Amino acid sequence: MFEKIFYENRRKKLKENFKSGLIVIMGNNFSPLDCEDNTYPFIQDATFRYYFGLNHNGLVGVIDIDNNVDIIFGNDYTMSDIIWMGKQKYLKDIAKEVGVDKFIEKEELKSYLKNRENIRFTNQYKADNIMYLSSILDINPLEFDNYTSFDLVKAIIKQRNIKDKFEIEEIEKAVNITAKMHLTAMEKVKAGMKEYELVAEVEKMPKKYNAYYSFQTILTKNGQILHNHNHLETLKDGDIVLLDCGALNDEGYCGDMTTTFPVSGKFSERQKIVHNIVNDMFETAKNNCRAGVTYKELHLKACKVLTENMKKLGLMKGDVEEAVKVGAHALFMPHGLGHMMGMTVHDMENFGEVNVGYEDGEKKSSQFGLSSLRLAKKMEVGNIFTIEPGIYFIPELFEKWKKEKLHEEFLNYDEIKKYMDFGGIRMERDILIEENGESRILGEKFPRTADEIENYMSIKSKK
Repeated sequence: MFEKIFYENRRKKLKENFKSGLIVIMGNNFSPLDCEDNTYPFIQDATFRYYFGLNHNGLVGVIDIDNNVDIIFGNDYTMSDIIWMGKQKYLKDIAKEVGVDKFIEKEELKSYLKNRENIRFTNQYKADNIMYLSSILDINPLEFDNYTSFDLVKAIIKQRNIKDKFEIEEIEKAVNITAKMHLTAMEKVKAGMKEYELVAEVEKMPKKYNAYYSFQTILTKNGQILHNHNHLETLKDGDIVLLDCGALNDEGYCGDMTTTFPVSGKFSERQKIVHNIVNDMFETAKNNCRAGVTYKELHLKACKVLTENMKKLGLMKGDVEEAVKVGAHALFMPHGLGHMMGMTVHDMENFGEVNVGYEDGEKKSSQFGLSSLRLAKKMEVGNIFTIEPGIYFIPELFEKWKKEKLHEEFLNYDEIKKYMDFGGIRMERDILIEENGESRILGEKFPRTADEIENYMSIKSKK
């Protein structure tokens, strides 16, 4: 946990948005895997942890504006808990460490909220929390979202979107653990391995730093499958591995990176050409990152670099601006350029992707490719987000577009067909918007270009 002044100031700042009422912030509970005593790994709700700091299950935070008091409701440790878990520090004492002096049994929450006005709470992503809040507030759980407070959601997003120096330090720690996951993969990969054997090497690393995974590891030789969680393929010389993974550190902050590297330690000429194009897309987006620029602009600039280079390879033709305008390039990159990042890897998207990533009233495009852009709004100092361009040759999508004769004025289908055995390449790093028009890649120096990756793998193979 941070020092209690941080949590006190966060709650105070949130309260300033409202004149009366109270705010209810739900923590998460253990989720049964197959019975009550065998659960999925516990991950605390990020908003609860942001304002109340405690990484324990079954808690509810209340910010009572009318009575100017903050309360944590929960059930403290019992002798039964201590028998199974060992001596524990009582939650009522831990609550004081985050500036909350009132710790009340959870059973009292319903009576505390009875006859109160302006009870604000956000939409929920866990069914048990929806059912719990619905029961104590006497509302229909099927109509739960009708009772949630959009003004509270907006206030939380605005506050959490701007990372302070202590949050940046924690995210950077998570990014550095994430980098070690990727470097381990480059060091351990060899022909004849199963993908799941390499995943095992990757997923050892967070445990060494008392960390967990910020999302399910993506590792595949079939990089054209954007989020491939199947790890059954055998790696061979000539294959390239796409690894997209991240660490969740012990303070609850995430890293998220993607690398694509050759099993043999050397890219083929064609693989290196495509990897260099993806790097050019990344560099173009990164070099244009600054406060006041919309993320949608970064996305479109990267798409134009993609289109220009596809023309050089003979895979596309025609006017670059027009091709991007109509979305012809999305055959090769059907996803958006990136997303916000912080205490969750797609930070705050539990509040709604459009609410987090778009300006008020702005709607997402319905155009293929652009419709997958998670982030479009203007960048601000203190924003942290990913930049993750990619180039993919997806046989099923190719066949569909070719059959429908989509964008024939921009796509050379006969030439594209020659790449249907290629797979895909993605590159991702975590970016901070700084003062004075600057931005930087978070984390320690890390091999990014094809030459740097080959050099790193060559050095490690000799040890």
